[in-house]
Amino acid sequence: MSLFVRLYDRLVDAFAFVSGLMLVWLMVAVVMSVLIRNFGAQPPAWLFTSTEYSLFYLTLLGAPWLVREKGHVFVEVAISHLPPKALNILSRFVMLLCAAISLVLAWKGLELTISNLQDNDYDVRTYFIPMWIFTITYPISFALMGIEFTRFIFSRNTFHSSQIGEV
Repeated sequence: MSLFVRLYDRLVDAFAFVSGLMLVWLMVAVVMSVLIRNFGAQPPAWLFTSTEYSLFYLTLLGAPWLVREKGHVFVEVAISHLPPKALNILSRFVMLLCAAISLVLAWKGLELTISNLQDNDYDVRTYFIPMWIFTITYPISFALMGIEFTRFIFSRNTFHSSQIGEV
């Protein structure tokens, strides 16, 4: 395996790790918020805002790793009785569609990020935060998902299997 592939895989792993940390943060923040309310106080605004942003980031940063680990949902009943050759062709076709859609979304996300930078857009809820800080995640995440789906197109193993419950 080349150095580039290893570094790329570590990047996807790092994003998944950050995503996991944000999931832990969500649990801590919700517990803190409930405890603060139970003591009759109002939780700070940043606590709620940080959970909103964490949900957004953890979803997008964890998605490429989820693709690589075959963690996305698909309907097994529709493919469980296909012959292996048909399943192989169908699985690679589905991965091609997923890769194409991911790369289009990455491109549109990049356009949005550039627009946010040029227009100096801000998220103006609790705090004034530049929008590009959020939208930059779209092109990164969807490009990585496109790469992961493409890897399944050309790999020996397909994304889908013919055995129910098997990944």
